[in-house]
Amino acid sequence: MTLGVPVSGVIAAAFLIFSVFCGWRGGRPSPLLGAPRMVPWRFLMLASAVVVLVSLVHIVAVIRGETT
Repeated sequence: MTLGVPVSGVIAAAFLIFSVFCGWRGGRPSPLLGAPRMVPWRFLMLASAVVVLVSLVHIVAVIRGETT
């Protein structure tokens, strides 16, 4: 069973929004005297960008009819 274009589009859009959010959070300066960051925002941004890329490749493959 393969995912259709609408489902893959929703997944890509959701992870794109999450990637932008993680990029915004990772770009903020860390507090000098506060606690260290406990969430790896830049890694989450990279991982979600990979999911977006894979989803877009999947959408193109479904449109071209190259799914197995």
